[in-house]
Amino acid sequence: MQPSQQQRFLQAIETFFTSNLHQGKQSTGENAKDLETEIINLFQEVATTVPAYQTFLKEQQIDPKTVKTLTDFQSLPLTTKDNYLKLHSLPNLCRYGRLETCDFVSVSSGTTGNPTFWPRFVSDEYQIARQFEQVFLDSFQADKKRTLAVVCFPLGTWVGGIYTANCCRHLATKGYPITTVTPGNNKPEIFKVVQDLGIYFEQVVLLGYPPFLKDVIDSGIAQGLDWSRYSIKLVMAGEVISEQWRTLVGERVKSTNFCYDSASLYGTADAGVLGNETPLSIGIRRFLAENPPIARHLFGQSRLPTLVQYDPSSRFFEVVDGTLLFSGNNGIPLIRYHINDQGGIISYEEMLTVLGGYGFDPIKTLNNGGESRGIHPLPFVYVFGRSHYTLSYYGANIYPENIAIGLEQPVIREWVTGKFVMDIGKDDNHNPFLLIIVELALNITESQDKQAEITNAIQSQLLRLNSEFANYVPSTSQRPTLILRPLGDPEYFPVGVKHRYTRQIS
Repeated sequence: MQPSQQQRFLQAIETFFTSNLHQGKQSTGENAKDLETEIINLFQEVATTVPAYQTFLKEQQIDPKTVKTLTDFQSLPLTTKDNYLKLHSLPNLCRYGRLETCDFVSVSSGTTGNPTFWPRFVSDEYQIARQFEQVFLDSFQADKKRTLAVVCFPLGTWVGGIYTANCCRHLATKGYPITTVTPGNNKPEIFKVVQDLGIYFEQVVLLGYPPFLKDVIDSGIAQGLDWSRYSIKLVMAGEVISEQWRTLVGERVKSTNFCYDSASLYGTADAGVLGNETPLSIGIRRFLAENPPIARHLFGQSRLPTLVQYDPSSRFFEVVDGTLLFSGNNGIPLIRYHINDQGGIISYEEMLTVLGGYGFDPIKTLNNGGESRGIHPLPFVYVFGRSHYTLSYYGANIYPENIAIGLEQPVIREWVTGKFVMDIGKDDNHNPFLLIIVELALNITESQDKQAEITNAIQSQLLRLNSEFANYVPSTSQRPTLILRPLGDPEYFPVGVKHRYTRQIS
């Protein structure tokens, strides 16, 4: 028996059940001293109990007793998969060198395809369940509405499906009228549970990867499923979506309030959910989508990142050279962990000040829409994603988001699923060209007219959104080469596999 496990569980469950969701949720500047104390305490606990981190500090010739302030903490070397996780056994990455301090192991394939094991204990889930609670409470009012949560993430050893199902069940134990069902990424099962069970609830929440959820919704419409009967809400993770995508999919399920009817989670297999979209962050992002120069001012790039709010007492973010670090308490505790996501941090106060300088008040906009939920003075973190998903073309960075918006234009969006693969090809003279392979929707056939119109739309959006593309790429090389493939094409769009937008084809 492990008495310490019982204590961890009891403490986590007591905190989860007794604390108000927004208790203590303040901007970073308002509780800086408390936050500093929490971070130093986490570091000292990890330095005392985790053998791998003890070895890491010893190799770096760091005495943990000298780390007393936030400045000391921020001078610590970064940990990564290569310099930390891969160099130590799984037990030594856990507290006291004992894998059995965790009760569950998930697997991630990672962006590079190499599997990694992530142990955790149930107490870690209660911490992450609070992120789900923020979405279900602030956005969906699930404290008042009978809610069916349909988990559409793949089930099995992967982190997404079972983790999500467990967090939804934790909300139910807290008293939320939420019932969870787990068809996974099986479309016929999803349709069945929505139609057979959805009629007993006031709303149905679909939780999954954005391209798959869109496929589910489009396939349902093709089969005559009337999504409007179920007051559909969406919880997404794993990919950056555009606001055009949110509008398009929202319209197809008859969404009435885009800021409150969906939310994306910023999560990783390494540490669960790190932050989540809020009605406030979505309202800001929708404004920025219509004003690319302001977005470039805020984020420094021509593409629109995922924009979420986060609780710094749960996950402490830092930025180094335009990439994100975080520290957090998990089954494998992580200190200054470099996740290789491009992005940055903007304080709540700075965000409102910058937007106010452009004449936009996001809080007033939400209130004028008759809503006031989801407004909390939490800092923002923005995430562009991993560099693995970016192509370089004549020195211009080409991002999946730029291509996606071209496929979400009127008429074109009826022809395609939204999935595509992009690559840099070479012609017979070894000159580069931008190659885009696009998946056609169900019962849509290829034609020269469709190919031309889709190509025009992609090129137009690249020129509008990506200043590097417009200025670096010669005009004679700006037109993409397009290939259209049928739904579920086994080479580029295999069914049941997490989609990748970049691939070395040539």
